[in-house]
Amino acid sequence: ALPIYRSFAIYDTEDSKKIISDCMKQMNIDDKVIPQKFIMNQISMAKNRLMTPHDFDAEVGSDYKLQQVSSIYTLYQSKLEESMAVDFDDIIMKTVLLLRQNEEVRDHYQNKFHYVLVDEFQDTNYAQFELALLLSGGYGNLMVVGDDDQSIYKFRGATIENILHFDEQVHGAKVIKLEENYRSTSHILNAANSVIRHNFGRRGKELWSRKGEGEKVFIKQFD
Repeated sequence: ALPIYRSFAIYDTEDSKKIISDCMKQMNIDDKVIPQKFIMNQISMAKNRLMTPHDFDAEVGSDYKLQQVSSIYTLYQSKLEESMAVDFDDIIMKTVLLLRQNEEVRDHYQNKFHYVLVDEFQDTNYAQFELALLLSGGYGNLMVVGDDDQSIYKFRGATIENILHFDEQVHGAKVIKLEENYRSTSHILNAANSVIRHNFGRRGKELWSRKGEGEKVFIKQFD
């Protein structure tokens, strides 16, 4: 079942913290044993992967901490539903599940949006990519812009594979490299290229500029 209400509350991070704290007290889980921050992060990551409490519980296995997180996730979600509320992660997760499960709603929005553009695509997670695929499923016009060398939000659930394998998942996708840099000079870009080409799991590109060589890069070391 997918509880959707015509009027619902959106709980921010502080609201979610309070509910998680209530769940921990109810289940006699000490923050010193399993930190609240860890629990909230695990639940958020699960929702970013479109995992319901049932899905999460099936994956945790014999890991004691994750078993406790699973129980809290189940209780936390039930408290949200009792209050007719969603948290920030639910906004995307429930939308994706609704579009997947309800053909009428899916057809409406796929016909509504002729073109879908996603910027900063290197910072998207699994759920966000699924939402973009669903919304663009009617006309097949999905454009994403991003830089795999600027992906820094893995700790928040960003999935670099979204941009690395985009053209494998989206049939007929064309990759256009934007390698001309309008801000920096050649010395700066050559230094950057020499560093980032050692990164693992990247599409590869060579930045260049029409702004001339500019000043050379120098390094200073301080205490």
